[in-house]
Amino acid sequence: MSAVLNEGQPIRFYRPDYHVRTPAMRSPEYVQMSTAAAITLGLIPGRMHRTSCTHCLNLLVTYPEGCRANCAYCGLARHREEARDYADRNFIRVDWPTARYDEVIERVRAGGDKGAFERMCISMITHPSSNADTFVLLERWVREVPHVPVSILSNPTTLERSDLARLRDMGAEIFTVALDAVTPEIFDRTRGRGVDSPHTWDGYWRAIEWAADIFGPERFGAHLIAGMGETEQEILSACQRIKDLGGHNHMFAFYPERGSMMEDWPAVDRGQWRRVQLGRFLIDYCNARIEDMRFDDAGRVVDFGVAEDDLGGIIATGKPFRTSGCPGKEDDQVSACNRPFGDSPPSDILSFPFALAREDVDVVRRQMAGEDVQAGLIGESN
Repeated sequence: MSAVLNEGQPIRFYRPDYHVRTPAMRSPEYVQMSTAAAITLGLIPGRMHRTSCTHCLNLLVTYPEGCRANCAYCGLARHREEARDYADRNFIRVDWPTARYDEVIERVRAGGDKGAFERMCISMITHPSSNADTFVLLERWVREVPHVPVSILSNPTTLERSDLARLRDMGAEIFTVALDAVTPEIFDRTRGRGVDSPHTWDGYWRAIEWAADIFGPERFGAHLIAGMGETEQEILSACQRIKDLGGHNHMFAFYPERGSMMEDWPAVDRGQWRRVQLGRFLIDYCNARIEDMRFDDAGRVVDFGVAEDDLGGIIATGKPFRTSGCPGKEDDQVSACNRPFGDSPPSDILSFPFALAREDVDVVRRQMAGEDVQAGLIGESN
């Protein structure tokens, strides 16, 4: 069965070797991966709208008993235990197929130095075995696939400072923290005590500060989700704080995950999203400062503090509106982790996993101006 990453329900695959899962399928022998990564590896058939592959191999540690956290927006949250097969839950909009780590490594090595992947990322979850298995996966990858650098998407709740140093010494190049919620109140409501989850605002920021010290400038970053009730000023203030520590910001658009506690929360407003994408890019790559930006009474950006001609040129490149994440090989302003359609369908693209065409940039400009238009209706059909 072929599959297309598009809008609607997450894709279901019916290949017996990847759809039927058992309690024996646990890390480190098995890993889950994003649908885009599985397509790129050739593990499942399919194609992706306007892009041929993903350049980051996103891997997720997996256990039949699942994640022990209970984040309100996450498809892997503990409250979803009524979904009997944990590994069959959707996560960031799509399915995450399971495969043997042996086979993943074999297929990446078969691609050689010129293969599709510019980076591999090990994503941790809140589970008693997650730390130990992440070390096992990392050690083996660095030894057997040294030409593909590794990022760690961490779980600060289970990590100590010494663990970060160990990950660095074992060969992890970049360490990231999925802060997601950008104010203490939103964090507590969606990730902490408000949803009976173990994560804490102070614990996550402590891990970011550890990473700044242990991994150093440009070797750590944080995930931020726009659209969970924060203002544009609040999320760009978080960007500035992370940038000032020496890190980089990976911006995600809030998309209501099916089956999560926030499945009825609206997707982020397009105009808001485009403005924070642009503000994040200016802070990370153009030496802009939030102190030079102006905001209205509702916390919306009304002036980016950049000369109009310069701002127009930056927008015209389309780079601010591409998926933000750990860097690739050719351009540090363009993420290797392009996460195709992880936060929106191809008919209404929020994070572009490919270079924008001029028509795409025109639509983005109109969205920033408040027009109710969608990006993504250019090129091949969905």
